[in-house]
Amino acid sequence: MNIKPIKNQNDYTQALERLEVIFDAKKGSIEGDELEVLAILIENYEDKHFPIGFPDPIEAIKFRMEQMGYKQSDLAKVVGLKSRASEILNRKRKLSLDMIRQLHEIFNIPTDVLIQAY
Repeated sequence: MNIKPIKNQNDYTQALERLEVIFDAKKGSIEGDELEVLAILIENYEDKHFPIGFPDPIEAIKFRMEQMGYKQSDLAKVVGLKSRASEILNRKRKLSLDMIRQLHEIFNIPTDVLIQAY
């Protein structure tokens, strides 16, 4: 096992190639341990160099509604009125602090996502 920090693109590419070779290693074996450490190093490098931002708040609401099988009328129960739900989904009305709290509590959408500008 020859593990070293991933400092640049070349190190990253080599780490991915090695990961592919040992991907099916048995847990607890020497290669399995190498796989576990290598995966952590790769994840750390990717988080630092290829960060993924938060989704758009309205798209997050639509996605969660789809996941939960909710309709606009269900959103209206959270934000107050059917017309208000329509305005939010069509980006004509901004989310208020109370709406953000309710959406977080009921739809389980992280507040960090909901407070972004859109």
